[in-house]
Amino acid sequence: MNISSAYLIVIICYLLFSNISVFTQDVKYHGQLKVKEVNILNKNNEIVVLKGVSFGWHNWWPRFYNSEIVKYLKEEWKCNVVRLAMGIEPENGYLKNPDWSEALIEKVVEAAIENDIYVVVDWHSHNIYIKEAIDFFTKIAKKYGDKPHLIYEIFNEPERISWEEVKRYSIEVINAIRQYDPDNIILVGCPHWDQDIHIVADNPILDYENIMYTVHFYAAAHKQPLRDKVVYALNKKIPIFVSECGAMNYDGNGSIDYDEWNKWMQLIYENKLSWIAWSIADKDETCSMLNKTASSTGNWDEKEIKEWGKLVLKTLKSF
Repeated sequence: MNISSAYLIVIICYLLFSNISVFTQDVKYHGQLKVKEVNILNKNNEIVVLKGVSFGWHNWWPRFYNSEIVKYLKEEWKCNVVRLAMGIEPENGYLKNPDWSEALIEKVVEAAIENDIYVVVDWHSHNIYIKEAIDFFTKIAKKYGDKPHLIYEIFNEPERISWEEVKRYSIEVINAIRQYDPDNIILVGCPHWDQDIHIVADNPILDYENIMYTVHFYAAAHKQPLRDKVVYALNKKIPIFVSECGAMNYDGNGSIDYDEWNKWMQLIYENKLSWIAWSIADKDETCSMLNKTASSTGNWDEKEIKEWGKLVLKTLKSF
């Protein structure tokens, strides 16, 4: 038996004998999610592990933003969450084309609701645009805040921005959302491309419920030092959601590091963390899961899925 097979057996046994509700995927079963200490709980107070994939930037890969893909990812890839990466700054992003961007995101949010799957609406920016973010999330909360399917990711990856700045921004956006949606989970970013979770752990946002903090990793670059930060934060009862991850270098290219990926997944399994892999796109890069021949509506055969996509599919199905 090789190491990968042995690892998979250990994980499956762990899940079988743990109080983790991952086998029943529908929102109809889990209902309204809530955060308690470091875990997500469903309406029955069972721990829920959300697992899924992120769509690529909406402004560059809108062809995948449709209901057929959502249905396919749920049924065939065994996702119970998808993430919609609404690009903010690039050409044809939200700042330059807000109406088209909102319409595309809302179409897929409605597809997720129709297919009874959780959906992360991701403000995919590296810089602060507080007025625009408040306007957008206010509209989303007004329209879909009564649905338990929705999760808000209010800042994708802060770059060279201090935690104090991110914290102030986040509180304002949280307050705007909570006017219309008092319950659904809100994901807050942290400095240095969602890696400085230890700084957050020492000075978290207080007095708000159902808030989690995002960590992003690319396993070939982000190794034990970042895992140590995650453990430090968890030990301080900071709830973490891995809303973006990959097994290659942080720039999305390079070889897949299977050994480091397995170490990350072991940490995720042991701590019952939710995770989302990047991304459903056909760019010529390692982290895009699909080849350009891939259909815009799913039903992908083996030739249309890249090495990374196959690893993600295998990991998702290992549950």
